[in-house]
Amino acid sequence: MSTRSREPQRISKRILNRWETLVYRAKMEADRRAVLVPQAGAASNTTVPQSLHQQANISSILQAADELAKDNRDVGRILCEYAYTLAQDLDPNSEGRGVLQFKTGLLSVIKQKRSKKGVERIDRSHDVSILQDFYRRYRERNHLDQLEDEDRRFKQSDSYDEDSTTTEQRGEVIRKVYLTARILNEVIDALMKHDDRVENFNPELKRIMEEDAQKVKGFKAYNILPLETPGVANVFHNFPEMVGAKRALEYNSSTSELPSFPEENFERPSDRALDIFDFLQYAFGFQTDNAANQREHLILLLSNSQSRLGVLVDMEAKLDDGAINHVHLSMMSNYERWCKFIKKESMAMRAYSMQLRLFLTALYLLIWGEAANLRFLPECLCYIFHHMADEMYDLLDEPVVKRSRTFIPGSSHSFLDKIIKPVYDIVAAEAKICAGGKAPHSAWRNYDDFNEFFWAPSCFELSWPWRLEAGFFKKPKQIIYSEADRYEQIPDEPEEPLMLSERREKKAWKTHFVEHRTGFHIYHSFHRLWIFLVCMLQGLGIVAFCDRRFTVRTLKLVMSVGPTFVLMKLLQSLMDVTLMIGAYRSTRAGNISRMLIRFLWFTVLSGIVVLLYVKTIEEENSGTGRDTWFKAFYLVMGICGGLQFIFALLLRVPWFRMQAEKCSNFYVVQFIGWVHQERYYVGRNMYERTRDYFTYTFFWFIVGTCKFAFSYFLQIQPMVGPTRTVISIKNFNYRWRDLISQSNYNALTLVAMWAPVVMIYFLDTQVWYIVISALVGGLDGARMHLGEIRSLDMLRSRFSSLPGAFVNNLFPSRSGAQSQMDVNVPLSSVKPGNPKVDAIRFAPLWNEVISSLREEDLINNREKDWLMMPDNKITSTSLGQQTTLVQWPLFLLANKVYDALDIVHDNRQAFQDELWDKIKRDPYLEFSVREAYESSQTVLWDLLNEDGRGWVRNIYQDIDNAIEASCLLSKFNFGELGNLLIRMAKLTNILVTETKVDDENGKQEEESKLHYSAARALVDLYEDVMRDFVVDPGLRTIYEADTTLQNSKLNGVLFNKLNWPTGPAKERVRRLHYILSIKDSALNVPVNLEARRRLQFFSNSLFMSMPQSPLVRKMISFSVFTPYFEEDVMYSKAQLENANVDGITILYYLQTIVPDEWINFLERIFPNVEYNQLNTLSDADIIGDKILELRLWASYRGQTLARTVRGMMYYKRALLLQAQQEGASMTEDEEEGHIVQGNELATIGVETPRTPRGSLVRNARAQAELKFSYVVTAQLYGKLKNSVISAQQEKAADILYLMQKNDSLRIAYIHETKEIVDGHLVTEYHSKLVKADPSGRDEEIYSIKLPGEVNLGEGKPENQNHAIVFTRGEALQTIDMNQEHYLEETLKMRNLLEEFDSKKHGLRRPTILGVREHVFTGSVSSLAWFMSLQERSFVTLGQRVLAKPLKVRMHYGHPDVFDRIFHITRGGISKPSKQINLSEDIFAGFNSTLRRGNITHHEYIQCGKGRDVGLNQIAAFEGKVASGNGEQSISRDIYRLGQLFDFFRMCSFFFTSVGFYFTTMLTVLTVYVFLYGKVYLALSGVDESLRANGLLENTALQSALNTQFLLQIGIFTAVPIIVNFILEQGILQAVISFLTMQFQLSSVFFTFSLGTRTHYFGRTLLHGGAKYKSTGRGFVVEHIPFAENYRTYARSHFVKGMEITMLLIVYLVYGAHDRNTASYILSTFSSWFLALSWLYAPFIFNPSGFEWQKTVKDFEDWTNWLFHKGGIGDEGKQSWMVWWDEEQSHIQTPRGRFWEILLSLRFFIFQYGVVYALNVSGSNKSFWVYGYSWVVMLCVFVLFKIFTFSQKASANFQLIVRLFQGIVFLAVVTGVSVAVALTPLTVGDVFASLLALIPTGWGLLSIAVAMRPVIKWFGLWKSVRGIARLYDAAMGMILFMPIAFLSWFPFVSTFQTRLVFNQAFSRGLEINILLAGNNPNAAI
Repeated sequence: MSTRSREPQRISKRILNRWETLVYRAKMEADRRAVLVPQAGAASNTTVPQSLHQQANISSILQAADELAKDNRDVGRILCEYAYTLAQDLDPNSEGRGVLQFKTGLLSVIKQKRSKKGVERIDRSHDVSILQDFYRRYRERNHLDQLEDEDRRFKQSDSYDEDSTTTEQRGEVIRKVYLTARILNEVIDALMKHDDRVENFNPELKRIMEEDAQKVKGFKAYNILPLETPGVANVFHNFPEMVGAKRALEYNSSTSELPSFPEENFERPSDRALDIFDFLQYAFGFQTDNAANQREHLILLLSNSQSRLGVLVDMEAKLDDGAINHVHLSMMSNYERWCKFIKKESMAMRAYSMQLRLFLTALYLLIWGEAANLRFLPECLCYIFHHMADEMYDLLDEPVVKRSRTFIPGSSHSFLDKIIKPVYDIVAAEAKICAGGKAPHSAWRNYDDFNEFFWAPSCFELSWPWRLEAGFFKKPKQIIYSEADRYEQIPDEPEEPLMLSERREKKAWKTHFVEHRTGFHIYHSFHRLWIFLVCMLQGLGIVAFCDRRFTVRTLKLVMSVGPTFVLMKLLQSLMDVTLMIGAYRSTRAGNISRMLIRFLWFTVLSGIVVLLYVKTIEEENSGTGRDTWFKAFYLVMGICGGLQFIFALLLRVPWFRMQAEKCSNFYVVQFIGWVHQERYYVGRNMYERTRDYFTYTFFWFIVGTCKFAFSYFLQIQPMVGPTRTVISIKNFNYRWRDLISQSNYNALTLVAMWAPVVMIYFLDTQVWYIVISALVGGLDGARMHLGEIRSLDMLRSRFSSLPGAFVNNLFPSRSGAQSQMDVNVPLSSVKPGNPKVDAIRFAPLWNEVISSLREEDLINNREKDWLMMPDNKITSTSLGQQTTLVQWPLFLLANKVYDALDIVHDNRQAFQDELWDKIKRDPYLEFSVREAYESSQTVLWDLLNEDGRGWVRNIYQDIDNAIEASCLLSKFNFGELGNLLIRMAKLTNILVTETKVDDENGKQEEESKLHYSAARALVDLYEDVMRDFVVDPGLRTIYEADTTLQNSKLNGVLFNKLNWPTGPAKERVRRLHYILSIKDSALNVPVNLEARRRLQFFSNSLFMSMPQSPLVRKMISFSVFTPYFEEDVMYSKAQLENANVDGITILYYLQTIVPDEWINFLERIFPNVEYNQLNTLSDADIIGDKILELRLWASYRGQTLARTVRGMMYYKRALLLQAQQEGASMTEDEEEGHIVQGNELATIGVETPRTPRGSLVRNARAQAELKFSYVVTAQLYGKLKNSVISAQQEKAADILYLMQKNDSLRIAYIHETKEIVDGHLVTEYHSKLVKADPSGRDEEIYSIKLPGEVNLGEGKPENQNHAIVFTRGEALQTIDMNQEHYLEETLKMRNLLEEFDSKKHGLRRPTILGVREHVFTGSVSSLAWFMSLQERSFVTLGQRVLAKPLKVRMHYGHPDVFDRIFHITRGGISKPSKQINLSEDIFAGFNSTLRRGNITHHEYIQCGKGRDVGLNQIAAFEGKVASGNGEQSISRDIYRLGQLFDFFRMCSFFFTSVGFYFTTMLTVLTVYVFLYGKVYLALSGVDESLRANGLLENTALQSALNTQFLLQIGIFTAVPIIVNFILEQGILQAVISFLTMQFQLSSVFFTFSLGTRTHYFGRTLLHGGAKYKSTGRGFVVEHIPFAENYRTYARSHFVKGMEITMLLIVYLVYGAHDRNTASYILSTFSSWFLALSWLYAPFIFNPSGFEWQKTVKDFEDWTNWLFHKGGIGDEGKQSWMVWWDEEQSHIQTPRGRFWEILLSLRFFIFQYGVVYALNVSGSNKSFWVYGYSWVVMLCVFVLFKIFTFSQKASANFQLIVRLFQGIVFLAVVTGVSVAVALTPLTVGDVFASLLALIPTGWGLLSIAVAMRPVIKWFGLWKSVRGIARLYDAAMGMILFMPIAFLSWFPFVSTFQTRLVFNQAFSRGLEINILLAGNNPNAAI
């Protein structure tokens, strides 16, 4: 390259061009807004450097410059110059990040603007006059004065007839002019400041500009209520309850005894009255936006509370005291309970007036609103509130408002700095100790520890303000810093020296619980269950061994359970003591005393009981016949048992518990409760109703009966005989050197036999629970009417009942009474009072549901027309009668008229009544006939003139008379009815024909032709009627004698002057035409399966039990809350077009998977294209013109934020529809129904949502705003829009587009800024709430400063917590990013919220409402289907049983609805402590239950939910949940629930939470125990001895051992899915679906998942290290490489599968059994199935897993990965070495290393057993044989070192090394050959040695990994790594060879594709084409 090409000028020019583009992007060019960044208002903020954007509104100036330059280039140039000046003044040295580039680019733009003027020099002396003159014209052009007058008149009037759109548009124009005035005025001031000599300056215009600029404050951004925005039309001032709420909060010192505000240092609000929040903010230093946020929050709570009590009748009325009390008591309930617990007087008791209660409520909300991370510490907030409320009372007694003593002068956030930050700092310091969850939980204090510090009166030692030297605030001395933080570490400040009398406080530590990582927590938390199971096992075993003879000796032996019980209670008390290590110095003395007393008591008691029992047995064996010791033992056990029973009765049984509470003041009762049960602030009085108690007790009685009957008769009793036989055998011929069994009654043999039985005994309770709960859930679901409408036929047959059910459930009662709860509407009892009225009310909302289906492209236009229901308005017939006929959708009536015609033709000889009875058998046949008859009469009447109407009247009158006289068939010829239908259809077809000519003359000519055709059709109709249809002579005579008719006919005026139908009349004609002309069957309408499912479920749900719907104005208000991190918002154009490795694009994928929805989409966006031509459109046509619609269409079919937002915004649409239908503008009298009089049909003035009045829409919209809000907490939104990465910018722009599209959507995010404080650069964090302004940009509503970084714990709960302050309402629905909603389901939200007031759910009202979910991702692949079935059975049937009867349902995720006030005052909706709260959602359920909440489940409403669809995604999700359960098992919440629940509720809780995963792990361990037992019997030679004694053929023994087969294959665990199939699909379809599952290898998938859960749960228990795993939410149809599958499953499945395979091979080779017997097949089949499933499931379910081309590529990829050495920065997917190190990273603690070593010892049994079975060993049982095997092992290791000698080390003598390796190889081969030839060693021995040494090597390798530091110290780590690579290579080859072999056969790949994607094939899809895509290599 030449030197010239590097000239600085050219580089500068390139930079200038680049930054010119960036500045233009900052100014939001229209074309980029429309395509790439739709309405991307954030782009300007992205380009303007953050340091400048924070200090000046440069972005707004540039946006204004870009817009105003279109009208006047000089104005744009002046504004750009001013922006440059601002940037120069703010950062003259361009030190900020990106400032220099920004200035350079802006300067380039300015130069470009100057060049366009065509002059070199610009006279700036006229700039001011240019700006003024421009503004004058701009103001006049926008008619500002006129708009202000209109707006003023509108606000002063009480009428709201004006369209809301007009009001908003006018307000936006006014705001835009004011904003322009402000910017121009600012520029003029700056210009005049630099140059006073300004030409043509107009002072008057300057004054006007200043006044207009000031008015822009009236358009301040607001959330819901425009409290401080006088420029905005406040539609809420028409609501008396809203006015009353604002008036109740007003602060009026002149009319009440309140201190007055000082004149100085206080700025009074100019746009509203002073209120309570102004006082609290001034006194305590709360942030301004926090006060504004909570002001709106409290006003909404008060107004909604008032509306629930009753709407105020006038604007001057005050709020009811009940409304204020309701909000106050809800907010104070936890605080008052806390005060009572710690025995402090509640500050709420001093609130003697409603105003003081409002002060307290507002104070609590302000504290909570600014508490940041401390919101997770509810009792800490109670402590803060307690002191601040006390101080508030003192301040209110002052004559003048004073500052609090905690106020920091000059600070705008003193409360944050003085009160919140000290506690936050210590929480953050402890969180840093956590080191991201790597540190043991016992080494640092988490959120719960900090909160529980305030559960004791000793918390008041912290004083007020905070005493920062207290132990609570002591930071940890050793903080684990990351490398990035190490350089920023600030040394600790030296502590001040103490006085002689002072004592430095020790650091506070954990108080009530320590999360030690140990599996003993499962026993510790649920010890009652394990004691019960062990005692029952002991008792059943004793009874079995006593041959069921119930003698005194049997009784004595059975009573041995007494010592067992006491010893296990001693173990429990010992765990109480040991597991509290780490908390003794901070816990209360009472807790320590209790533990020690219990430990000493059980120690003494166990000693006495054991001694007495031993003496009893000795006395029994002595033969003396005395029972002295037995009587003493019996007495002691009787007393202990009696006391235990009484204590359990008093503390566990609800009725007795309530009676005990009445005596709680007695010291004895208090002492018993204190000793028997731990006392915490939470977990008290969690009992349920006695009725509920006995219900779930009976449930567990059934489970226990089945479990113990199975255990006794099929497991324990059959083992008695074989056990006695084994004990009696004295001559076992052991093959090896036995050390234990021979002299101990063959103990190991007994262990091998009994171990599987015992383990099955402990785990089969889970199986019986699953079976019984499935049956109970199925029966309960049937009782709830689930599945009664599960097909289109059922929907049609019961559609006529829908309007009545809809009115009963979804239409509010106008009786004025309270909402009627729990209305059960079975199908048989739906008898609406007036079907026509019901249809009128039902039709508008049904049609909106159908319209939503069309908008979602689930149906096409034709289907929409067929599904829409007529409005059923009241019409009159030609005879003057009002029709009461209900008009049904066309899909019910299609072809029915012709069916009726066939009936008439087939029954010509029948009587009229018989014929009508046949027609009435099909109700829709009757409806269609009646409607065709009445509609034809109406259509003809409307169409004809007076003469023609007379004929119509006479004809229909005669027909009606004939019907009444039952002579219809004799007077009229119904054989000609078909011709009449044809004539009428022809007429209606003409009447609905649209003219297609545009010019006026042609149009008139076309209309004339239509009129002529209609007249001819009428003549033909007349002729047929009069000539052929009327056959009665009398009638013919009458018509012939009608002179008027005959004259009109002769004169040709009978059918002239037609009244051509328009508007509603034309719609009636069109409907009649459809009824008469549709001959196609509508049995498959709608075609789309999703549309069918939704309509079926919605229809079915209307007949289910649900509360009566209240009026919208009286409903409970709620918010929807969605956490968002960085997932897809909308699919970008690039994402839709970019292909994956298989050549598949997302767009192509969707077009193939949902082809019907794609065609429907094309029909919607190209309405002018014929339907059959839509397939001819190319993707280029769509992408070019309709890119935004295409992106939305694709995004709505993925798991994107856009899909979630669309679904949740249906709530607002539903509320709008419902409020409009109710008549939202009615007064309270109208709501109570006082104006409804007379004929109900006449007074039913239902205004359909399609044609609402202006005031109705405005009021309905206002009510929807008051009742619903939606907040998406997009934590990274600020970073996304300020990012320089285009993909992140697009996500920010898409989020902004969603805000623009949905006006109620709010985005909360964390804003980070850099500030210099005390000379240090620090990061400040703000929680912000934004919405889209009318111009399309995001505008900030609130900004609340935070004490520091948000994410101290788990990300999701921290993300939710910062934004929860912006939610509103009494309820909160949590919705995840993978969910959606449906309009028809949102219509039932009012009903669901009424459940919060229901008393049917137990002693306490619900605090969490569980909601049913539908998994929408199960329709493509078999894996997705399996996952959806598994999920569906849990979220429906499973949770149904958990809620009722078991009463242990928790919060398992979304979309549950929370009692918002209950939860925000008790710690929030999740828990965030790092790692321990990995499954953060379920802890909300734990917390709610412990705090006396009630969690219910409801299935009449459902949300959509996406699930993982690929095996790797599913495994990651399962692993995350299993790891979370492993962490839960050591948590305090599990412990307390396990301890404080009654026994049966505790059982329910265990087996539905951590117990499920524990028993899953036991199931897998049972396989291991069973196989290792079999291997022991085979290798030791005991197997042959047992066979010789006939035990291997013992049927009883084999049946006992083979029961594990049923459990391993999971036959019982499939029961819930089967029951769910039967309930929702019917028996036949259930059988088909279940068999289809089996043919698709669902058992393989579920068995594989069993291994996933076991691995991660067990590893978490042993080592911890649980962490969130992102599963991804994309479309998974691409092939997963072999290497990736190997990395994912090597340790969790492949290693374990290989181990089981080795065990089975050893058992097969050395076992003494008949391999053809059913017993052997049963005992090994499930194990083989388990092993093969774990080894090959990832490849079976891998798309194109057996395609040869991909197999070859996979092998190459795997070998490259295996031998890549790795380097700095490499990831595990790039190098085996990096991956292997990552796989061992969880082994960190000495405890973990110990367990790894201990578990690895099992591998040595192979070597020990096999070497004694070799032929070369003979009968030698010496230890030397085993020792020689280790010599061989050492030789193998030496050979490995020789053959893997480093090539780098041998670079200088490679030839010698290779020669030496060759010689060694030949020597080994020769030596083995000679040994085989000359010694007893055989070839079989060689392979057997490999079978022995391979497991030994793996065991040694596992031990070496566990002892990694020691191995490294010895320098052997490199060798260990080499051996590990060899093992992985060998295991990979074993896995790969069958795959490669099967890939040779093309039919295998075809079969596998059919297997994996069978669900898609059932819908006619070609997945093989989809997988091939556009990839040319796919066909190779």
